Amino acid sequence: MIKLQPSTRIKELTLLSANDWELLDEVRELKNSGQKITELTIGEHDIRTDPRILDALNKSAINGNTGYAPVSGNKNLREAIANRVSKRTGIPTTYKNVIITPGGQSALFAAHLGVCNPGDVALYCDPYYATYPGTIAGTGAKPKVIKARPEENFQLSGEAIDTASDGAKSLLINSPNNPTGVVYTRDTLEDISLACKKNNLWLISDEVYDTQVWEGTHISPRSIEGMSERTIVIGSMSKSHAMTGSRIGWAVAPEEFIDHLINFATHTTYGVPGFIQDAALHGLSLGKKFENEIATPFKHRRDLATQIFSKQNLLTLVPPTGAMYLLLDVSKTGLTGKQFSSLLLAKKHIAVMPGEIFGKSALGYVRIAMTVNDAEFKNALNEIIDFTKQFLQKPLE
Repeated sequence: MIKLQPSTRIKELTLLSANDWELLDEVRELKNSGQKITELTIGEHDIRTDPRILDALNKSAINGNTGYAPVSGNKNLREAIANRVSKRTGIPTTYKNVIITPGGQSALFAAHLGVCNPGDVALYCDPYYATYPGTIAGTGAKPKVIKARPEENFQLSGEAIDTASDGAKSLLINSPNNPTGVVYTRDTLEDISLACKKNNLWLISDEVYDTQVWEGTHISPRSIEGMSERTIVIGSMSKSHAMTGSRIGWAVAPEEFIDHLINFATHTTYGVPGFIQDAALHGLSLGKKFENEIATPFKHRRDLATQIFSKQNLLTLVPPTGAMYLLLDVSKTGLTGKQFSSLLLAKKHIAVMPGEIFGKSALGYVRIAMTVNDAEFKNALNEIIDFTKQFLQKPLE
């Protein structure tokens, strides 16, 4: 009898191999053995979901809201998101422009499936969130990368889009950006928008860090003239409201496109639990003040990092203007990001992410998540600098 084998498609979806994640496995093993590790790897808040949100979730479930919810999402939550978007972008938005999804990742997948036919080219920007290429490939589209240049502070240019756009159907951007911590300027977004119109591209805008802006303001490309009918905005409660485990997000797009995604959800995810949606609705009702409370610790840590790294010249910080991450140039050590991360873990018990996971533009960098308390964070940054000095003095030890 021939042994049954799984398909090869899942293995082929991503540019990453299991070896690219071995540092996280090593961290897990060290922690399980009782070793104290300062973990600056994953974008997980160092606080838990607010008790008021959990109380709303609990009450909803206890009161019987545990059956099937509308596939499109509860109307009251869709309306709340539409109102939030309208106020922040100035673009009229109704609940019919919104679908609720099981997290932002699900919305990204659905958006690409909705705009790309099998074999179509879908563009994305390097450095990128590590799952982007696999998400695109999973829809049957062909991921094609556009490099953002460190000398331009990783701002994406319209010229780069023009050069790569032959045969493309869509462009995926992320601002505030993971992993760079860069917020796209209005000039950048207008340049991107012009390129999308010129090359007839859908723009998929991942805006899950929209509340984490440390300098300037968050601008959604949907608010730029002529872009609302070709832009799909991805949002989530994960980062703005510390609800990562609740898995609830949304897509905002033209009404006809949302109908398209509702049809897809009917045959796949079948919606999001009602009690989770009620918790999200309560979270949104807490307003901007609450969102600022969630974001403020990261801004403070960003300020700490800027001060600490400005006092030395061995490591260079990409100027962080948003999001909960720092991208650190370690190239003066002569190490790759992977080598630096591995040695740092071994010598200092500090875990950071190798830049290589986020694309070729991040070679020679590491990403630092600002996700531990201030005192631990400050100590870790000083230890990273100390490790670098020690390595440069005795690189082979």
